[in-house]
Amino acid sequence: MGKKEFQETKYEGEKCVLTVRPALCKGCEVCIEFCPKKVLSLERKQQVVVADHIENCIACGMCELRCPDFAIYIEKK
Repeated sequence: MGKKEFQETKYEGEKCVLTVRPALCKGCEVCIEFCPKKVLSLERKQQVVVADHIENCIACGMCELRCPDFAIYIEKK
């Protein structure tokens, strides 16, 4: 069985690279609620999470940890 590839949107901040896989994001906003720095928001038209304040990200990983669909992950620098 082959590995499925997903389109990714990467946001580069000072402390990390935050990656969102839009095909996996269902727009539930769980990651938004748990982000202590309010880095994330929901793009209403496509119902997908965007990191519109990546400069505030502290790379705590709460968004990645809480996402029920594995649509977001963080690579610390």
